[in-house]
Amino acid sequence: MRALPVGDRALLVEVSTDEEAQALHADLLRRRAEGSLSVRELVPAARTVLLDGLDDPAGLAARLTTSKLPPAPARAQEVVEIPVRYDGPDLAAVAGHWAVSPQEVARIHAAAEFRVAFCGFAPGFGYLTGLPARYGVPRHATPRTTVPAGSVGLAGPYTGVYPRSSPGGWQLIGTTDVVLWDHARVPAALLSPGTPVRFVPVES
Repeated sequence: MRALPVGDRALLVEVSTDEEAQALHADLLRRRAEGSLSVRELVPAARTVLLDGLDDPAGLAARLTTSKLPPAPARAQEVVEIPVRYDGPDLAAVAGHWAVSPQEVARIHAAAEFRVAFCGFAPGFGYLTGLPARYGVPRHATPRTTVPAGSVGLAGPYTGVYPRSSPGGWQLIGTTDVVLWDHARVPAALLSPGTPVRFVPVES
């Protein structure tokens, strides 16, 4: 791990993989819940965790960089099921990348066990890991100007669901009617870091 100061009261902790970032985030959440870590915000990303609102960032940096990262604990958290119609405009292109049929893309994707690695891009958008590395696909060289809300897409190692209409360059393989972000709901975001997710195929 490498811990970089951010201002006077924050640290950006860098690790080597997204799995290590998830493990670090889970461990820091546990420490905060137990009262052994005083921090206002913990923000995970692909290979970093930002800690904001620290009393002694230099001391914590020294402790973190000399400690061994524990494995991510198993979470007794309910799986969020997302019904999906595998009818996306890039389904055939993804099938070509994977050298399988479009029907097999749907089967492989729905069989995976996903977890939200981190959130970003737009409110409610979760970057989900769970597909084996061989199923990574590139983003479009030229992003679409508009991607409909509820679009299920792939980019690199991640799966994501667009919570609202926006530009985007992900490979779109399906659609869902699930509401990812609702300001009237508590919490507003359906997905948060660490949430287990399963996609459930439904008829188009």
